[in-house]
Amino acid sequence: MTDISLAPSRALMGRDYRTLALAALGGALEFYDFIIFVFFVAVLGNLFFPPDVPDWVRQFQTFGIFAAGYLARPLGGIIMAHFGDLFGRKRMFTLSIFLMALSTLGIGFLPTYASIGIAAPILLLLFRILQGAAIGGEVPGAWTFVSEHVPERHVGYACGTLTCGLTAGILLGSLVATALNTAYTSADIHDFAWRIPFLLGGLFGLVAVYLRRWLEETPIFLEMKRAKALSSEVPLKVVVHRHPVGIVVSMLMTWLLSAAIVVVILMTPTFLQKVYGFDALTSLQANSIATFTLSIGCVLAGAIVDRVGAGRFFLVGTVALATVCYAFYTLMFTRPDLLFPLYGLVGLLVGTIGAVPYVMVKSFPAAVRFTGLSFSYNVAYAIFGGLTPMFVTLMMQADKLAPAHYMLAICTLGFATAVYLWRRGV
Repeated sequence: MTDISLAPSRALMGRDYRTLALAALGGALEFYDFIIFVFFVAVLGNLFFPPDVPDWVRQFQTFGIFAAGYLARPLGGIIMAHFGDLFGRKRMFTLSIFLMALSTLGIGFLPTYASIGIAAPILLLLFRILQGAAIGGEVPGAWTFVSEHVPERHVGYACGTLTCGLTAGILLGSLVATALNTAYTSADIHDFAWRIPFLLGGLFGLVAVYLRRWLEETPIFLEMKRAKALSSEVPLKVVVHRHPVGIVVSMLMTWLLSAAIVVVILMTPTFLQKVYGFDALTSLQANSIATFTLSIGCVLAGAIVDRVGAGRFFLVGTVALATVCYAFYTLMFTRPDLLFPLYGLVGLLVGTIGAVPYVMVKSFPAAVRFTGLSFSYNVAYAIFGGLTPMFVTLMMQADKLAPAHYMLAICTLGFATAVYLWRRGV
């Protein structure tokens, strides 16, 4: 198989910034659709499951449906990546966001358990699976797309900027949830207002589909097509047989990314309410601050990794992330007045994950890059990101510092991976 390398060294140009901006904006709108679910876990648990079960069981069941979106990611991602490596990045890039818009609108219109009984959680599960299939093609497709549009020496910055867009979708979800909790009472949200963020998400998705009309296919894919260098075999077969090390490294780095996002950003607002006693509005405001600093951290991480390499960057980044996470979850019991600044600092360090796609892009040749990223990222996220909410929820029954201890363990694993990358000169 002939490899077409990433774009040669040159300065970033206006068209590069335009591509990054459009890709990041579309990614933000689609990621909002995928994660808005988690901000309404408590409400959805009350509405879509029987009322006569313990609160923690409802929470566990609802996080289970949330996890189903992650478990569905590999199937959608691998299928879209297969055709993306053979027929073009842009087509699959647009299809994923269209599927996301339809499934999010579906959730917004769903009848509740009180109306249709057991059919309600089943339909919620089906729409969540469709969301997972859509995001499975979106994220690795987006990283592949932007990395192949920019010069090689700016791949980290491009991936960090795109990841900033994805995390901005989380921020948008947090802001929408905060606005709803400000504008409506708990009873209003329970009765009808919970539908608003999902209906908005469907509209956001359709806007993103329109925006992607202005993107162009990547120069690297067009060059491979012209040179007849596209994979002549099934891309997934090539990835599994010829690039096992790239798969393992990418999956380990995805574990770090998924733990940081799922535990520290998506689950912590619930922990702040259930464990530390903060009200919903304060928790969401703090989460908005952390997600904002996370977005900044992603861009900084991408720019830094271009200059120092992935090994050196993650040797420092994983230690820093572990330290601030442990401090945050420990101090919240005794210093609740430090919630906003501490959570903001944690969010900035979570931005370390903005450099993760740099490692994955470098792990696979262009002809199977989309498939390599998609397989590694989605399978790992399905296992680790999908099961983490339920695992940490169960851990919390015996250990109130479970989020801190889980992050310490994963950062240790990330540090070990960084040692390997450093020794390989990555």
